[in-house]
Amino acid sequence: MRFTVMAAALLFAACSGGGGGNTPADTLTQRQRDSAIGASDLPGAGGVRKALEVSDTAAARRARLDSLQRRNP
Repeated sequence: MRFTVMAAALLFAACSGGGGGNTPADTLTQRQRDSAIGASDLPGAGGVRKALEVSDTAAARRARLDSLQRRNP
């Protein structure tokens, strides 16, 4: 299970590279696009949802650790 989540995260990171060129600016952020994919019935949407959940959990943990460091110099 953990391998699947990591593989999905690496796949999305590899595919999200800027293509350059003359494409118009996107109106959605990467997070919004990933959320839309995760909410869809597309194959692999569950993996996208799980990757977003893991990312949110890690961000919350970093925020808690940062706040602890600021309180205890």
